[in-house]
Amino acid sequence: MWCPEGLDEVEAELLGPPEDLKGRDVLEIGAGAAQCSRWLTAQGARPVALDLSHRQLQHALRIGGDVPLVCADAAVLPFADGSFDLACSAYGALPFVADPRLVLREVHRVLRPGGRFVFSVTHPLRWAFPDEPGPEGLSVSASYFDRTPYVEQDDEGLAVYVEHHRTLGDRVRDVVTSGFRLVDLVEPEWPEWNTSEWGGWSPLRGHLIPGTAIFVCERD
Repeated sequence: MWCPEGLDEVEAELLGPPEDLKGRDVLEIGAGAAQCSRWLTAQGARPVALDLSHRQLQHALRIGGDVPLVCADAAVLPFADGSFDLACSAYGALPFVADPRLVLREVHRVLRPGGRFVFSVTHPLRWAFPDEPGPEGLSVSASYFDRTPYVEQDDEGLAVYVEHHRTLGDRVRDVVTSGFRLVDLVEPEWPEWNTSEWGGWSPLRGHLIPGTAIFVCERD
């Protein structure tokens, strides 16, 4: 699943047709509990799930499966050049680093020629609106061009969550200057069957403004 809208890889085939995944080496970046990697394994791929959070990888171990788990920084990937055929990241790593080009260049390095990297992030337009699921979330409250990070702090003032804003143009430039060719930019529409609300995600907002941007990139 690429996003809260519910876009499924079975339907989207952004990584390629399911039959083409068999035997492919795939790196999942910001894997969390390795949900995507378990799906890739079921398709016959050979995924590796990477996450900075040891706790998230503990959840992956608890859930089970044969996916290799790696605790590492996405900006310093512990793999040799040309180790993977594909890479994917569903809301992982890229929104949480100040300079996403560090991650993109590392992914470019570990992909084989012709390799594809697909990643999803919060649609940049959403940063101009309050993170509310109801009508109050439909009025612009901030500048789309304000790249100030969103930061949550604990009682001692230490940052416990940080997310960085990049405009759509920033994202495209990041991809291209990191050596990739942008193949597609997918903005999933909110499907009628999805009636769920989660944080600022809702059918009301989803039918009016995009919530997710998915970048399909290839290494020439």
